Amino acid sequence: MTRPSVWRALAGAVVAAGFIGAAATLQAVREVRYPEPPATKESLYLTSGTTLRRLSIGYSMLAADLYWIRAIQYYGGTRIRLDRPSDGRARIASAAEHDFELLYPLLDLTTTLDPRFNIAYRFGAIFLAEAPPGGAGRPDLAITLLEKGLRERPDKWEYMQDIGFVHYWWRHDYREAAKWFDKGGQVPNAPWFLRSLAAVTLAEGGDRKSSRTLWMAIRQSAAENDWLKNEADRRLQQLDAMDLIEAVQRAVDAAQPRTGKLTKWPDLIRAGVISSVPVDPAGKPLGITDEAEVHLAAMSPLNPLPLEPQSDPRSHQR
Repeated sequence: MTRPSVWRALAGAVVAAGFIGAAATLQAVREVRYPEPPATKESLYLTSGTTLRRLSIGYSMLAADLYWIRAIQYYGGTRIRLDRPSDGRARIASAAEHDFELLYPLLDLTTTLDPRFNIAYRFGAIFLAEAPPGGAGRPDLAITLLEKGLRERPDKWEYMQDIGFVHYWWRHDYREAAKWFDKGGQVPNAPWFLRSLAAVTLAEGGDRKSSRTLWMAIRQSAAENDWLKNEADRRLQQLDAMDLIEAVQRAVDAAQPRTGKLTKWPDLIRAGVISSVPVDPAGKPLGITDEAEVHLAAMSPLNPLPLEPQSDPRSHQR
């Protein structure tokens, strides 16, 4: 088994800096022929980013790039594995504790080696906050990572927006979310909508209208990040799907006194309850159970839909 690429790169930098070009070419060939193994605890025996930064002797940004690649590979590989759990819900429920445990250490090393690695902070926070199996289910670590970025760049309003976003979407703490949106809105040259988000979050935090406003703001602020834009588009489609499911469910329920409990789309169409099979914003037909409950089809890329917990009224108060 080959040694991790970061150590090859760093050893080459220390021992023979003059041969960086040749070493890079050789590394590219080796990566094609001998792909890197998944990240393991053993591959992170240097867990101090400060120590690693000293050892890199001027090549800390290169090391940061390599650790960022490792973080993405680790996240992607773990997510693919969890998307096909072997033992159902129990497997998914334990994912946050056991399967993403190296994600934060990798991101912490990356951002210590390059404290201004913007993408690592913003994408890394989403990877950490997203519930399993899509992520680590650790919004607390997502906030820790973003606060680390803020210590390096106290005027980075995007990190303040993202912290508010984590509080809003994953912690359902609307008062704390509003505080961070307002704080970001006070930074010079920050977009006007941040203060509007603070007001909306305090007044309506937790409902779909405020969630839609939030994701539209995230999309607007992600002009240079296609991944964030695509994620925002997907979240907006999820909200549209929830509106659609709710509307179809109302129609099905209202028709039951007249039609009885119909649980097949063709029967509902013949009864005049709906005009055609309802299709979600991703183009997949909705499903309906034997109990006449309308739901997103398992094949839909919009799964799983976000939960809508009842918020504590006190969270809307300053």
